Amino acid sequence: MANRYYTVSWDQLHRDSKALAWRLMERGPYRGIVAITRGGLIPAAIVARELEARLIETVSVVTYHEEEMGRPQVTKPPAAAGDGEGWLLVDDLVDTGTTARVVREMLPKAHFATVYAKPKGRPLVDTFITEVSQDTWILFPWDTEAQFVAPIARSGGK
Repeated sequence: MANRYYTVSWDQLHRDSKALAWRLMERGPYRGIVAITRGGLIPAAIVARELEARLIETVSVVTYHEEEMGRPQVTKPPAAAGDGEGWLLVDDLVDTGTTARVVREMLPKAHFATVYAKPKGRPLVDTFITEVSQDTWILFPWDTEAQFVAPIARSGGK
């Protein structure tokens, strides 16, 4: 489990996803976007809007079960994307690279973009916006709700 938490609000996720779209503009146009479910769905929707992409595909890879990393299982391949030629692959985060490796094998020619990246997975991604340390657990807005949090000094700096 992570030693630190980095909380991402809806507003921040939207800004960071839009920043990702800005970076991707010069690399396009793309034939379509492949969102890695589930985390990549919302960033992919924002990027699709900003790039005016209309063709959206998904790939479903299950790697986490109750916050524990397991063996990746492809539960829905991205049939429309072929080998990824001309496609943009979008996810919220590349962590250890477990999911990224599986998807890269399926879509070796796609441009892979994530909003957030950790050091172990970063080499697998072509474009990202923000890097966080490997021991940081990112709390996405769909996984959290507003509540009181003790000051950092009370939690021993974590």
